[in-house]
Amino acid sequence: MTADETVRKQFAPSGTLIVGVNLGNPIIVKPGSEVGEPQGIGPTLGKELARRLDLPLRYVKYETAGKLAAAVRGAEWDVAFLAIDPDRAAEIDFTDAYVHIEGAYMVRDASPIRAVDEVDRPGVRIAVTARSAYDLHLSRHIKHATLQRYPEFAPSLDGFQAEGLEVVAGIRQPLLEAAARLGGMRVLDGSFMTIRQASAVPKGRPQAHAYLVDFIEDVKRSGFAADVLRASGVDGGTVAPPSR
Repeated sequence: MTADETVRKQFAPSGTLIVGVNLGNPIIVKPGSEVGEPQGIGPTLGKELARRLDLPLRYVKYETAGKLAAAVRGAEWDVAFLAIDPDRAAEIDFTDAYVHIEGAYMVRDASPIRAVDEVDRPGVRIAVTARSAYDLHLSRHIKHATLQRYPEFAPSLDGFQAEGLEVVAGIRQPLLEAAARLGGMRVLDGSFMTIRQASAVPKGRPQAHAYLVDFIEDVKRSGFAADVLRASGVDGGTVAPPSR
């Protein structure tokens, strides 16, 4: 893959490729990345992209996907790694997914809820991380239950416990870890959505977007993405198949 000067300038108007990453997704960015250079498949793909473009690299870190997505309005990043969502697509151009993650529910052991399709009922309150991919998805699809939003995943767990909510929604692997840590909890089998993790650029950069689409397809097809995900040592994500 080669990039001419027009593509490079579209990617990095400042001369440095600024890569936005979401610290709140432990499948994409390894826990502990708050300090120093972030690790995980998202940051590593950002580094590989900068290498191929022959551009210096700078990361910007956000506590949640919602904050990362909103930062596009202030032109805070050139490339981001976050989940595809139609609400975000009004301001952001996505590639196809490079990793699939399950959106799951956790309940108490004593809960009468046994299956995913039993959650959307009157009187059920679901704790979610505000503006996460699963919050945006559930906001469009939940008809009878109530969503109760918290700024990050940890506060959503705290709210679920302290306020006696019926369900907490999240990424399957962190929920499984929370269930094991807290005790008396279970994560329901099945998922309410597949969270499609992708890369993206701000709208208005068509040549950069076209290059990024090809880049993501190349790292999937070549096995680079699978190798990086395996090396990161995290569970709960699978590399998406090539789109072409």
